[in-house]
Amino acid sequence: MRSARSRKSIAAIVAGCALGLLAGSPAGAELTARANHDHISVDFFYHGSTVGVRGVADPDADLIIKIASADGHEALNEKGKKGGVLWMNVDTLKFEHTPKLYEIHSTRPVEEILTEAQADRYVLGYPALARHVAIEPLESEREKAKWFGEFVKFKEASSLYATSAGKITFTEKGGKREYYINTPWPFQAPPGDYLATVYAVKDGQVVETAESKILVEQVGTVKSLATMAKNHGALYGLLSILAALGAGFGVGLVFRKGGGAH
Repeated sequence: MRSARSRKSIAAIVAGCALGLLAGSPAGAELTARANHDHISVDFFYHGSTVGVRGVADPDADLIIKIASADGHEALNEKGKKGGVLWMNVDTLKFEHTPKLYEIHSTRPVEEILTEAQADRYVLGYPALARHVAIEPLESEREKAKWFGEFVKFKEASSLYATSAGKITFTEKGGKREYYINTPWPFQAPPGDYLATVYAVKDGQVVETAESKILVEQVGTVKSLATMAKNHGALYGLLSILAALGAGFGVGLVFRKGGGAH
């Protein structure tokens, strides 16, 4: 009996200590994240959208919000002069481990609030992304820095890459600190799954994370045409030709009725 009671007492003490540790943990599920537009439908009238990310955060922590797709790969043509006269494609650069969409929004510049090792671990900020990406064929790190810079310029011009600092808004509500950011969603972003991840940072270290999924999906006629192009390429090509001929015939009729072009 004493042995059984002793075992019960020890179990109770262990359970109590575990509960105490959980209750006293600063990270204990305090950070939350929710995208307010987590299902974007792409139809004929789609020209982009907006996505807001909000939640509750530790008032003593800096925040970094990353909105990105999974890593992929891209190939870009390098232009150059052939024979010193004609501009044409002289090489193809392959970019590996590159997200199609990559946005970083933070309370302060990432390099001010996060160590390089932590930035690399979570791929936060352009310098960390540059170290994460592989580019081939290249002869030196200097070449990699050059072409990564050009790649980022191209992506930013397409509204697919972006960074900001100080644009996250905060409000105090019910003794809690709520954060919010609203960002444009580019129509250039392809259909697929995206992830909004919020990182709470203290003393240069990520202490907590929270996630919210975003789905971009083709619907209606757009989805039907995309499926046809993928699975029935010949039929899709024939319909495209017929549509182009029909459009040309219609334009011809308009000009004929109007007496021709002037």
